[in-house]
Amino acid sequence: MKFSLKNKIAIVTGGGSGIGKAISKTFAEQGAYVHILEMDSDNAKITKNEIESNGGLAEVHQCNVANQEDVVKVIHNISKKGSINILINNAGIAHIGNVENTPEADLDRVYSVNVKGVYNCIFATIPHMKKNGGVILNMASIASSVGLNDRFAYSMSKGATLTMTYSVAKDYINYGIRCNCMSPARIHTPFVDGFLKNNYPGKEAEMFEKLSKTQPIGRMGKPQEVADLALYLCSDEASFITGTDFPIDGGFIKLNG
Repeated sequence: MKFSLKNKIAIVTGGGSGIGKAISKTFAEQGAYVHILEMDSDNAKITKNEIESNGGLAEVHQCNVANQEDVVKVIHNISKKGSINILINNAGIAHIGNVENTPEADLDRVYSVNVKGVYNCIFATIPHMKKNGGVILNMASIASSVGLNDRFAYSMSKGATLTMTYSVAKDYINYGIRCNCMSPARIHTPFVDGFLKNNYPGKEAEMFEKLSKTQPIGRMGKPQEVADLALYLCSDEASFITGTDFPIDGGFIKLNG
């Protein structure tokens, strides 16, 4: 079977909802033993149950990726079950605002999850992967590469994710560790629906259409489409790929303007 992850241990941060949920379920379907790291363990348990009802293997670990001690402990416990083969750094938070209206506390909050959280998980996982190799896949964004209005803190954090990817790929290539990242444009997740409901009450459909059309392809992406790209990049079929960013953006980066 192509893109098989049989007998591989995969860690997915933020794996209980949205894109992370699609990745967790897809990887489990391909044979991986999926370990979901989530702050919201309730969502993660629902995902775990869905995986197990389909014959897959999954465990849930309540974990704050911004807390290094917490992350190191959880990943050490996972390593006792076998070699860690895949790390998906998917957990992240959003923020709207330019540099003038981004309070220091909000900048710190975004940094702690989107930058330090990625660092913490790589820091904790690399020593285990150095023994047998592995794959690290980080969730960047189109905001890593192009300017977006009112996304100062978010863009900062995703730019850091992109350059962390390059650095780790370079430093650990001789250990058989591959490191890449994906840069989605807008993906239709429950987060998007909640954002529209909270910020544009009564105009949800109108704003959804407007946001969809910012992608030249004319729609938002689907979580499953991102999960399928993640599957390829973490499979043995992608063994020649490292140190690369993969836009999955409906043409946003290259075709806008």
